[in-house]
Formats: sequence, C-alpha cells, structure tokens
Amino acid sequence: MTAKSKKGKLTKRIPVEGGKEFPFRSGKMVVISGVDLQKTFAIGGKEVTIGSQQDNYCVLNDPTVSRYHAVIEETGRGYVLRDLGSTNGTYLNEIRIKEAYLEYGSVIGLGNTRLQFVPLEERVEIPPSEEDYFGDVFGRSLEMRRIFTMLKKISPSDITVTIEGETGTGKELVARGIHSSSQRARGPFVVIDCGSISKNLMESELFGHEKGAFTGATQTHRGAFEVAHGGTIFIDEIGELGLEMQPKLLRVLEQREVRRVGGNEVFKVDVRVIAATNKDLISEVQKGRFREDLFYRISVVRIHLPSLRERGEDIPLLAQQFARELSGPYGGGGDMAVSAEALEILRHYHWPGNIRELKNIITRAMAMGNGKVLRLRDFIMPLSSDERTQAPSLDSLVGRTLEEIEKAAIAKTLEVHGGNKSAAARVLGIAYSTLYEKIKKYGLS
Repeated sequence: MTAKSKKGKLTKRIPVEGGKEFPFRSGKMVVISGVDLQKTFAIGGKEVTIGSQQDNYCVLNDPTVSRYHAVIEETGRGYVLRDLGSTNGTYLNEIRIKEAYLEYGSVIGLGNTRLQFVPLEERVEIPPSEEDYFGDVFGRSLEMRRIFTMLKKISPSDITVTIEGETGTGKELVARGIHSSSQRARGPFVVIDCGSISKNLMESELFGHEKGAFTGATQTHRGAFEVAHGGTIFIDEIGELGLEMQPKLLRVLEQREVRRVGGNEVFKVDVRVIAATNKDLISEVQKGRFREDLFYRISVVRIHLPSLRERGEDIPLLAQQFARELSGPYGGGGDMAVSAEALEILRHYHWPGNIRELKNIITRAMAMGNGKVLRLRDFIMPLSSDERTQAPSLDSLVGRTLEEIEKAAIAKTLEVHGGNKSAAARVLGIAYSTLYEKIKKYGLS
C-alpha cells in the first residue's frame, strides 16, 4: 500500500494490526540562533538552497549570510552540505568546510546564524514483533511488541536513542538490549546516572580528570566516555543534568572527543550514545531547564516505554518470569510459579513503582512462601481503597495485627538474605535506617 505526499513522492505504508502507527524520522533544519530564530524548513527533494535572496528554498534575513550561501543535496549516501562561494564561509560544527556530509544533530554556521539538522517526525506504520521479548525485556501487549520491532530495527546501527518512561519501567534493560543486539556488543556498556552524581563531580565522571586537577584528585581518572570507547555509553536520567554541563556534553556528542578536567590532551572517543529520562524533555526545553540543541542531538530516535498499569495484560507474563528467575536465590532451586488467584490480585494493583516494584513484591512473596507455587497468602502489598473492595481477602493474615505481619515479613526476609540488612531493606522497599529501627523494635537479631 502506498500514499502520496504533498510533493507527490510515493511513501510506502505498512499495514499493521489495529492500524497503529509508529514514529519514524527524516530531516529538517531548525534555526537555533540568529535573527530567524526558530524558523524551520524540511529537507526535501534533490537540492535545498540557503541564502538571503528570496528565491532560495530557505531564506534567511541575516545580513551576514550571502545571497546564495550554501546548498544541501540528497545523495545515495546521505545529505551533503556544500558552500556556494559565500563571503563569510560555511561551518559544520564550528569547522569551516567546502563540502561535508551531514549527521543528525549537526550544527551549520552561516554568518551569524546557526541551524541544526534534526529529525522530522513522520508517521510510519510498523508491525508488532512476533516475539514477546527483546533482550531481558518481556511483554505480550501490542504496544510492547511494536516497541520490540522498533528496537530490533535500530539496534544494529549507531543511531542515538533516547528512552522515555516512568521510573521502574525498564529503561536500562532496554538500553542493555540495544547494546547487546548491536555491532558493539563485545565492547563496554558504561552507565552514568545523572541523578546520583553531585554537580561538582559530574564533569569528572563524564570526561575524567588529571592528577592534581582539584583538591582530592590524587590520581588520573578516566571518565565514562573514555571507558566506553568502542562500546556504548548509557546516560541515565539525562533530564537531571545541570544547565552548566549541557553545552559541554553537547560538544562531546558533536566532536566525539573529550578533554579531561585539568588536562590539555584531547582524546577521540568512539561510542554509541543512549540516553534515558523520566521527565518530559520537551516541557523542560520550554521551561528553559534543558537546552533545545542538546534535546535534538539526543532525540534522533525516541522510544517511550508505557507504565505497567498501561499494559496490565503483561503482568502475568512478567510475574511468572520473575518467579522463574528468582527461584534459585530465593526458592531453593527449581522453577517457581504464581497461582492464578495471586495473579488476579497483581492485575488489580496500580503499580506506582512499575516493573521494579513487581519484582520486589515477587521477591518478598518468595521470602514469605514455603512451596514451589506462590499463593495469595504469600503476598503482602498495599492496596488502594477501591482495590480493597475488589480484591479477595488475604485469609492467612486474618486475625493477625499489622505489627505481627510486619515482624514476620522482616524476620523472614532477613533469614533469606543471611542477615544482610542492606539487601533486606532493598527487598522490603524501606530505608536501611527504618529497617534498623524496626529490628530493634521487634527484638530481631
């Protein structure tokens, strides 16, 4: 099936189950600085001329731009930028060029104007995958299988990807799956968590530092980009990155080279970049908290992971999968399973912590259970008032006080983890200090 665009060009359309469409990308130019700020024009046809003369495809009102300044041409290998003998020259990523290939995120300098080559979203229908997993990510829902199709298409390339979604939806697992399915699979996979690193250490963690660069720098430190050379760098919670660091990161993404803090030597880095965020970056750009040029640089492909409450049909699959995975450390060996009655309770829960919370609850149930099947009596989980009226009663807890239930859960979890309080606190979903106080309260050793 085909459809004609406005320019009469035939575009292939792939019919899919339910008529769902998935975003795919082509190119456009956006003015990011200069008198024509925010002006946008699509890259279309074989030749796109840029200049101050009115008969150009893209007309700029900047007096430092020549009448016919530059041209962008589509070739079999991509888009080529050529200078047309301009007075002030044509620059690509701050380097003067006569002719060069464009990449998504490239910044073009014409006089006092800067334009960026960014993705242009079209709607391309992509069929759902026939498989219910991608790497260690599982799902049978239509939305997840469509995402798996997209991930399989983009993984072999080096295209930059941003993964969006609530906390606990599996963004890092998706990133690891992309890396494992790419040509860089044998290279390093380096994680940098912008939400857990203090602002004064962020530059050093990303780019490294030389010995003596600042107080406490007792030895040379290689940053995440250097360590990830030949592999993939996963920048988690990129929405937490401070404004002062964003232009430095943008420069590294464009130049693919780093300079350690306190050093002069420049190191070339060959990395694939995958970012993740639980924030709405478009809203952050509009509020001035995230740079627009950095947003476009990392958003060549954007993947949005739905929350667990939006994919309730996947809960039984995920619960059974976690039960099998955890049967070794918590179930004494042999495959574990979750009863149908317990799965019904799980399906009705609202899952504010998403997949991470589901895994914790399965782990906690294993600590409470004794057999090879996790039953309703093994689950202790908070329910909303509406869910309490809909859910079956927890027969094994009837007649027991909340303190008795809490004490039993803590004691069993500590036993399973060999008295390791840190591990027990993580599984129970409480702070270490809270667990310590409850151990004293209940007289547990």
